[in-house]
Amino acid sequence: MESFDCEKEIQQLRKTNRIIKKQLERSEADRMRLEDINKKKESLLKQVIYELQEYQNKLEERSQELELMVFNLQMMENKMSTLGSLVADVAHEINNPIGFIAGNLTPIQEYIDKLLSLLDIYQQTYSQSSEEIQKKSNSIDLEFIREDLPQLISSIKEGTDRISNLSKSLRTFSRADTEQKVLFNIHEGINSTLVILKHRLQANKNRPAIQVIKDYGEFSLVECFPGQINQVFMNLLANAIDALEESNSGLTFDEIKGNPNQITIHTSLSEDKNHVLIRIKDNGIGISTEIKEKIFNHLFTTKAVGKGTGLGLSIAHQIIVQKHKGTLEVNSVLEEGSEFIITIPIY
Repeated sequence: MESFDCEKEIQQLRKTNRIIKKQLERSEADRMRLEDINKKKESLLKQVIYELQEYQNKLEERSQELELMVFNLQMMENKMSTLGSLVADVAHEINNPIGFIAGNLTPIQEYIDKLLSLLDIYQQTYSQSSEEIQKKSNSIDLEFIREDLPQLISSIKEGTDRISNLSKSLRTFSRADTEQKVLFNIHEGINSTLVILKHRLQANKNRPAIQVIKDYGEFSLVECFPGQINQVFMNLLANAIDALEESNSGLTFDEIKGNPNQITIHTSLSEDKNHVLIRIKDNGIGISTEIKEKIFNHLFTTKAVGKGTGLGLSIAHQIIVQKHKGTLEVNSVLEEGSEFIITIPIY
């Protein structure tokens, strides 16, 4: 009996041993699996740390780039402010001598008319002049002088008027902005910009003049930073002229004349009467969807090296959106043209 019990206990111990052995084998497998998982986690953690370090380095580089960009923009703003002040001073100084010339043209015209009138009376009274007078009259071509002199005075007056208008436009365009917004006539700003860009709008040997169609709505003065708003007009209109000139590539003068280059400027009040809408549209080459998504990005440009900095539209967007709490959007169809839409609050 005792032998049977002993045998049974031995079998039970063997069974328990097998169970423990299997448990140990499973524990070892679990241990190895855990070690493998830990190694993978450790590797993944190292990769994450490495990527975070890389990202941090890139952030530091980007931060330095942004600091440099801010510095450059501040420098540019200072230069533009100084240039604007200089242009305003030069325009004012130009206005003084032009005013002097223009003021003297009227009495000069009167004196000439009186002298020619006196000459008429003299010729009627002394129809038979001396040979010496007749000879002198022929040598100086008196009749031509009588015709041409009034025209010369008229041309000088026209020239002084154009310089005076340019001077006024330069003063309007280069208005220095204060820390606070001021009331400004948007249409005066657009017109002054067009006068400054007149040399680019005129006809040349390659194309007819660019047609500018103005459709101005009626609204009161707008509270804004005039100098900055004028800069936006300059950037958008210059960009439209560039697009038109690019669309003319490969076309003859007559072909362009058949489908003339046009810039349309439309202004109106928004439906809520609280905003001004300014639309500047051209019938140039248009913009693709891919480019349209990047067009307001800093330093983005499609122009050749030396032709553009990629700052114009970026600065325009910043001025409208950040400085004036408005919007600047673009609609465009390839081969049909582009339209930039500015929306700024009146107050």
